[in-house]
Amino acid sequence: MTHQLGRSSCTSILIGKSATTDGSVIIGRNEDAKTAWPKHLAFNQHEIIENNFFKSKDNKFELTLPQEKYAYSSTPEWTDKYGIFEEDGINEFHVAMSATESAYANDRVQAADPFNEKSGILEEAMVTVVLPYIKTAREGVERLGKIVQEHGAAEADGILFADKNEAWYMEIGSGHHYVAQRIPDDSYAVVANQLAIEKVNFRDPANFITSPGLQEFVNQNNLWPQNQPFNFRLIFGTHDDSDLTYNTPRIWSGQKLLTPSHEQSPTTFNLPFIQRPDHPIAIQDAQRVLSDHYNGSQYDLSKAKNPARFRPISIATTQESHLLQLRNDDMYHWLAMGIPSQSVYIPFYPQGTKVPTMFKYGKKEFTTNSAYWVFKEASVLVDRNWSKYGSLLTNTQKQTNEQLVKLRYDTDKKLHKLSQQEEKLKLINTANQKLANCAIKNYQQLIAQLITLQTEDSPLKFKIDPNL
Repeated sequence: MTHQLGRSSCTSILIGKSATTDGSVIIGRNEDAKTAWPKHLAFNQHEIIENNFFKSKDNKFELTLPQEKYAYSSTPEWTDKYGIFEEDGINEFHVAMSATESAYANDRVQAADPFNEKSGILEEAMVTVVLPYIKTAREGVERLGKIVQEHGAAEADGILFADKNEAWYMEIGSGHHYVAQRIPDDSYAVVANQLAIEKVNFRDPANFITSPGLQEFVNQNNLWPQNQPFNFRLIFGTHDDSDLTYNTPRIWSGQKLLTPSHEQSPTTFNLPFIQRPDHPIAIQDAQRVLSDHYNGSQYDLSKAKNPARFRPISIATTQESHLLQLRNDDMYHWLAMGIPSQSVYIPFYPQGTKVPTMFKYGKKEFTTNSAYWVFKEASVLVDRNWSKYGSLLTNTQKQTNEQLVKLRYDTDKKLHKLSQQEEKLKLINTANQKLANCAIKNYQQLIAQLITLQTEDSPLKFKIDPNL
């Protein structure tokens, strides 16, 4: 994630508007780094800032920014000691961004165009210096691309962009070179810590954006035969044994959930980047992908008898999981704090101005006033005996999800009847607090139930006479 904390090990999903049940464009990602590293929710307001300047706390990257800063949601770290790491959000022009999906470039490419670790752009800065200054997903790719060209990149990354019309996935493969591909409207992509984009069509600017001189760079450094199709994954990416236990199984799992008709192996380098679903994808299907731990299969880590063969999508190091949904004039920042398979996705309205109280708090050590720690506490208690307490968690999730979707549905109906912006904002702020309260209250009740039941699990018990 940062140089101090280690690279993040996320899983991403991007879905085109014709592949969803309601015409939404959806992008999302699990932010994975440490088992105890709280995140907050933030609603950053529209500002005019003279001498607007960004300076990284992680390396020496600096950038002069436009004076006008658009409003946007984000999920920053509990501390900015190592950088802000805003990670994801939707801005006032209905543009979504998630950054980053950490990846790895091979030695050949790095020798020719090494990463600028000292002053190139890192994950921690990307959302902060891009999302508040763009009006379309394509503009996001172009703005970040220009920064990489001028300042260099400090690491290999994948970055997700979306607006209500299209989703783009951008990959930085070396110090100054990148490719971005538009996700076809009828398709989706699942990405897991690998450079994933395959064949690049340089004659199709509607669907591909590349760094200037990319082909020439590859040709001059003899990185790929000129008579072969230009395959970004094969030229820039890695292909080693660790990929087959750490990365490709997650892609296989996501595609197996959404396209079960395709028979594939979890240990193959030939899984496609772009895939078509067998059926239209609902937001709950996307949540299911990001919550997956090979549920019920021979690889499911929640079953004590199963050895840890493959790294799952939903894992203990997930800090938060988000899905950013854009449809016409509607936009939702679905946020699950902690491990998504043990949490719930709350459909926040990103244009709000008041952050629900408990989503503003949480430090490295456990506290009871933090949304992050409420969901983590429930996870820890269920983990003591998944087979015994898992059904309690599942029941709470089902009940909470139903209540959250109903709250959002009712709020949407009211919002669409309002014309005054001030009235809309008041309703949105009230709704965001209600959504947060619903999830927190249900999980606090679950925690109380788990603690009460677990008083019986103490090894310090001895019983002979049932009356004693």
